[in-house]
Amino acid sequence: MRRILVRYGLAMTSVVLVAFLVPLGLLARTLAHDRALDGARADAQRVAVFASGAPEDRVRLEAELLAVNDSPRRTTVFASDGSVIGPDAPRSPAVQLGGLGTAAAARTDGGTEVVLPVAGSSGVAVVRTLVPDAELDRGVARAWLVLAAVGAVLLGGTALAGRRLATRLSRSVLELSEVAGRLGAGDLDARVQPSGPPEVATVGRVLNGLGARVAGLLAAERELVADLSHRLRTPITALRLDVDLVEDPGTRARLGDHVDELVRAVDDIVRTARHPEGAGPATSDVAGVVRDRARFWSVLAAAQERPLRTRVPEVPVHVPLADAVVGAALDVLVDNVFSHTPSGTGFAITVHVGARAGGPAGPPVVEVVVEDDGVGFAEELAERGRSGGGSTGLGLDVARRAAEDAGGRLTVGRSATGGARVTLMLPTA
Repeated sequence: MRRILVRYGLAMTSVVLVAFLVPLGLLARTLAHDRALDGARADAQRVAVFASGAPEDRVRLEAELLAVNDSPRRTTVFASDGSVIGPDAPRSPAVQLGGLGTAAAARTDGGTEVVLPVAGSSGVAVVRTLVPDAELDRGVARAWLVLAAVGAVLLGGTALAGRRLATRLSRSVLELSEVAGRLGAGDLDARVQPSGPPEVATVGRVLNGLGARVAGLLAAERELVADLSHRLRTPITALRLDVDLVEDPGTRARLGDHVDELVRAVDDIVRTARHPEGAGPATSDVAGVVRDRARFWSVLAAAQERPLRTRVPEVPVHVPLADAVVGAALDVLVDNVFSHTPSGTGFAITVHVGARAGGPAGPPVVEVVVEDDGVGFAEELAERGRSGGGSTGLGLDVARRAAEDAGGRLTVGRSATGGARVTLMLPTA
């Protein structure tokens, strides 16, 4: 950002310098030419006073020529009798024009000649002054150097000032970016000290307000979820008492296990809600979890005469998710089958280690597939609150978030029999 701002400032300054310094340089060149030609005209006029052709002025003419020629300019007099007084010079077209009584200034070899006719009793004499090119351009190079130095100083000042301003502005923006990143990473106590231009300072204040608002909402949500345990204690206790009244020992033990599992799930939710940052990295054997959950759901599947097909590797397959998270994601997918297909509809649970993610060097991808033999559903079911089957779509959202937390994804499609097919694609741990 700093480079862009400095370059922008230098570009604008360069445009201004070109717009002003180049005309000034051309003006300096024009002034140098005019000064040299004015000097040549002054020399010619000094000599012209004695160039009328009177004999008594000849000596004074030669003396004046010696005086004016003591400079880079060279003055010559073409007398009316055809003689040449002073340095040798050709009779150029300008000299011939001067012999006709016309003053002129024209380019010639090596410089510019200024011609001044002088009418006398014996005819017209012509005074010619040659201004060399070096004299015409005297001081122009120095003027250009001075202008270039001024331009360099201005560019340097612009770069220095622009860098300081850009550093100040970019520092404010970088602080905003750093605090935004910390907020995104879960540090809800991160705040920025508003600084910089008013617009950037306003963004900082808004970001601080946003962080405070998010922190308040999350705290309220955690307390609400944590309060869930107290609200569920009474109905769970009543349920446990009802289970104890079941006469069949096998049924009573099975229902008791289900109640215990419900208590553990509620406790896990509360614990995670109160201490989300305390949950470290976890892995699980997805093959073992799927086999375990398949046994759990096989009882209800048998009761509803639903054929259940499972295909799970016998070796452990580890993924970067806790057992509870994998189990909860699988439960919501299987629960969708029971909730949205009629009794007797078969389904399958498959675990497959597929191709490697990111190319041959990447880790293998584990696919956990739940598919049924029903009528299927549209892909919109994978989006929260857009279920077409009368549900909220929260179940698939839970599964999708679990997959995304592990760096994977959830896909929805159709099974080979035309039913629904949901795939959790997870990287191996």
